[in-house]
Amino acid sequence: MIENPTQELLRTPLDALHRDLGAKMVAFAGYAMPLLYEGIVAEHHHTRAAAALFDVSHMGQARLRSADAVEMLETLVPGDIVGLAAGRMRYTVLTNARGGILDDLIVTAGADHLFLVVNAACKERDFAHIEEKTKARCTLEVLDDRALLALQGPRAADVLARFAPACRGMPFMSAESLSLAGVECFVTRSGYTGEDGFEISAPADEAASLAEALLDVPEVRPAGLGARDTLRLEAGLCLYGSDIDETTTPVEAGLSWVIGRRRRTEGGFPGAGVILGQIADGVARKRVGLRPDGRAPVRAHARIMDSNGESIGEVTSGGFGPSVEAPVAMGYVASAHSAPGTPVTVEVRGKALPATVAKLPFVELRYFKTQR
Repeated sequence: MIENPTQELLRTPLDALHRDLGAKMVAFAGYAMPLLYEGIVAEHHHTRAAAALFDVSHMGQARLRSADAVEMLETLVPGDIVGLAAGRMRYTVLTNARGGILDDLIVTAGADHLFLVVNAACKERDFAHIEEKTKARCTLEVLDDRALLALQGPRAADVLARFAPACRGMPFMSAESLSLAGVECFVTRSGYTGEDGFEISAPADEAASLAEALLDVPEVRPAGLGARDTLRLEAGLCLYGSDIDETTTPVEAGLSWVIGRRRRTEGGFPGAGVILGQIADGVARKRVGLRPDGRAPVRAHARIMDSNGESIGEVTSGGFGPSVEAPVAMGYVASAHSAPGTPVTVEVRGKALPATVAKLPFVELRYFKTQR
């Protein structure tokens, strides 16, 4: 996950604050980013118990504008964007002609535009791709002047309600424009930890003061990339470039649910023939969870083998799950070995260690459920 910098790194609007808070900074997706503050495990547990603030300003934000924006985006993704009501969000993927995943992204429907959030490592390529494919009928406005904060955890709504009480009634995967500590923000009830929470798009020049106001609330502590990775792994969530990429299809990745019912009938997105064929006929490999025996974590690229020692796949993400109190991993295996409970072995430092295919996620997902 962490890179060795070979050139000068970009800095987010919260860079000085991270350093003031004593963060250990690392290179990630071309940016200097906080890996940890007090420690990955402590930050992980605090997120699960209360509320943590993450800087995700390295991610790409943009607005796609025109009366035809919805229809044009549907030529690039398999999600049902036409059926997305104003103020609601959808997780989807950009696909290529082979059905591979160019990136995963969040799309929010605005009154006169679509708001897009894409991964940091892919954002320049994503935005060039979207602009090239839609420029005849749309305008893509890249929002380089915005920061993005993620407030995550079971106390996140209590914290944010001190600044904007209206946030309590926001459904999961919805958006509102809210004033927080005097800063006009675009707030979504979303996140990538498996917990309730919010992502807050704010003007870059006001992001640090907003972050400081949130961190002044006793329940909130800062958290870095390390905890973000362990949290999303326990929640069974994919990391682009590790668990999904241009060589994996949504069906192989266990993401068939992103393909809208109407889109399954109509098609009309890149790789539709491949993807819809896989839904109908099955796939040769599947993304699965893995529970290695013992305490040793299994890392990406470790070979997965069957009981006869034959290779059946590869680990794509792995580590120690602080909430699970055990090592957890994800990877792709031949479909014949993908049922939960299937015994396998994984190669760690040249040794074959026992593991079991496990159902994802590894922890209960605690996204907000609207009260009836």
